[in-house]
This record gives sequence, structure tokens and C-alpha cells, in this order.
Amino acid sequence: MGRSGAGSCGSEGSCECGEGGGCGCCCGGGGFQRRYQTKAEQTAELECYLKDLKDEVQAVQERLADLKRKK
Repeated sequence: MGRSGAGSCGSEGSCECGEGGGCGCCCGGGGFQRRYQTKAEQTAELECYLKDLKDEVQAVQERLADLKRKK
């Protein structure tokens, strides 16, 4: 999985690279762009993705419940 330049999965979408957002590692900054991730980075990204998916499922379930109540 590569970086999209949209930031890493910190709280509220913030960058967690510790470089103030201009390092280019995850925040879309210029300069060198890494092509490979460590296992730890891959794990963190996948955990964030899983959390996003679970949040989406919850939102869909809530929306369905709301629609069924309004019948």
C-alpha cells in the first residue's frame, strides 16, 4: 500500500510523522517520496482503514434504522 499524499491516520486525520506536515512522507509535501512501507506502517494504515470501514458500517446501520422508523 502506498501513500496517497492525504496524510496518515492520526486522530482527526492529522499527520503523525512528527515533521510538522511538510516532510513529504505522508502529507503531500514536495521532495523525496518513499515507495515502500515498513510492516509497522502497513499495519497502522490497515488498522486505520479497518476503523474507517467499521465507522461506515455503523453509519449505514444507523441510516437504515432511521429510515425504517420513518415508514
